[in-house]
Amino acid sequence: MSPTLTVKGKESGTARVFGSGTSGVAELLIFHPVDTISKRLMSNKAKVSLPTLSSIIFREYSTAPFGRKLLSLFPGLGYAAGYKVSQRIYKFGGQPWINDVLTRNYKTNFTNLFGERKGKMMMQATAGSLTGIGEVVLLPLDALKIKRQVNPDAFRGRGVVQIFMEEGTTLYRGWGWTVARNAPGSFALFGASAVTKDYILGVSDYSKATWTQNFIASIAGAVASITVAAPLDTIKTRIQNANFEQKTRGVTIVRDLIRDEGAMALFKGLTPKILVVGPKLVFSYTIAQSLIPWFARYV
Repeated sequence: MSPTLTVKGKESGTARVFGSGTSGVAELLIFHPVDTISKRLMSNKAKVSLPTLSSIIFREYSTAPFGRKLLSLFPGLGYAAGYKVSQRIYKFGGQPWINDVLTRNYKTNFTNLFGERKGKMMMQATAGSLTGIGEVVLLPLDALKIKRQVNPDAFRGRGVVQIFMEEGTTLYRGWGWTVARNAPGSFALFGASAVTKDYILGVSDYSKATWTQNFIASIAGAVASITVAAPLDTIKTRIQNANFEQKTRGVTIVRDLIRDEGAMALFKGLTPKILVVGPKLVFSYTIAQSLIPWFARYV
């Protein structure tokens, strides 16, 4: 028998869209500058030092007044809005739907393999991993956002419609590395969050977790996800921030990076990502987990 895809979970689809979409908007307004800094640090191939840090982060505005410096951290905001809100709706709203599908069709398999308690957590993690793989469909918006943040010259005055028409499948460059990053990263995010709720916080019904419990579980999930995905995220970012016509393979980037910068360069930006991008993921994931059950009371 084929799996049943039409399932009804505890929350409606509308509640999941509203809750996850709201988290994406809130995250974008607060954390877009942080994301820009992280992407520029990951794309920088030179040694980072205190004297060069300002020029790496603010580029040509490194000597500008503070207000102008701050505005320089908001490139590609339109692309970021399209990508981030869509991504959060898809990821935080889609993962519960996929988990419903797994629960309806494969709960017995997971229970027989892992036991009832661990099986439930493994379904959460697996649903997250499958959601992360499907996230590749949003790759063009992510690529445009990154290029605006670290390589605006690649646009050469072209609008988004013209770029889509001229570049086509080029916007999916690095899709394999994106899948390779998202699958374990999303598995770790939802899996670590479920483990924390179940084993540490004693929450058996995840939808009834309090805001504080969601916050604690989100911290564990975010740190696990960022650390697991860091090397592949660095490779993906360098593929995407190149000019459109530049076709550099991921294996070439890995080879050159290890040769010129050392293996630890695969984790470039990990510390700032955990310290500043981590809270971004914690924030949005906590908001989504808290708002989805809240919206479910009304829609």
